[in-house]
Amino acid sequence: MPELPEVETLRRGLEPLAVGRRFRGARVRQSRLRKRITPGLDGKVAGAKLEALERRAKYLLFRFSSGTLLLHLGMSGTLFRSHAGTPPGKHDHFDLLLPGKEILRYRDPRRFGMAVWTSAPPLSHPLLAHLGPEPLGPGLNAAYLREVFHNRKAPVKSLLMDGRNVAGIGNIYACEALYRAGISPVRAGGRISASRCGFLVEGIQSVLGEALEAGGTTLRDHRQVDGSPGWFSQNLAVYGRKGQECPACGEAVKKRVLSGRATFWCPHCQR
Repeated sequence: MPELPEVETLRRGLEPLAVGRRFRGARVRQSRLRKRITPGLDGKVAGAKLEALERRAKYLLFRFSSGTLLLHLGMSGTLFRSHAGTPPGKHDHFDLLLPGKEILRYRDPRRFGMAVWTSAPPLSHPLLAHLGPEPLGPGLNAAYLREVFHNRKAPVKSLLMDGRNVAGIGNIYACEALYRAGISPVRAGGRISASRCGFLVEGIQSVLGEALEAGGTTLRDHRQVDGSPGWFSQNLAVYGRKGQECPACGEAVKKRVLSGRATFWCPHCQR
């Protein structure tokens, strides 16, 4: 599933291609994604200038002069540059039409993504209004995490992946951040001290920053705008490495399902 670094990598790649340009419209072939694509999207986009392309959590915000398109990539979605004459594939569900013959094509084999139009301020939309601070922004600090975790019995990994607490931390980077902080993913949030919350903030921000520099993590579907994979998969310390040696101590990496998600950690380094 594309997580924050993958979505931000895509945003950075699309920005110079699309911002400041007046779109010709949209061509929808399959509207039934996780949420049905807003009806009449072509008419809303046609002739509108894209003023900004932003990200909030795992959502891309296409801010047009006429409104905002909120795009979520779901489990397997991606948006890539193509030519209007290129026949769409089985899983190519809609196109955003750039000037001339260029298009931005949305591909999503599992159809868990969303494309929702809003004329209201986008950050007040129900999909975004409840989200916590951005993990790479100033709102995430040790004091904030300590307050969020206070007296909570839920596992810290589950709390991290709750977008109401922190926006956009997915499974891969939650595992890796907890490894860097030396914190077991199953430890109750309320049992994490203020100092260890500080280590966790450092772990979150360092792993996300490094993943951004590497273009994200490609395990299956993620591709950058130019079609190249994200290379951070080569730097994963625990995620997907069940039974392999921890790079720090040599202990075998463990795996269990936590809140419905595969969770990886080193039982020696993480307490």
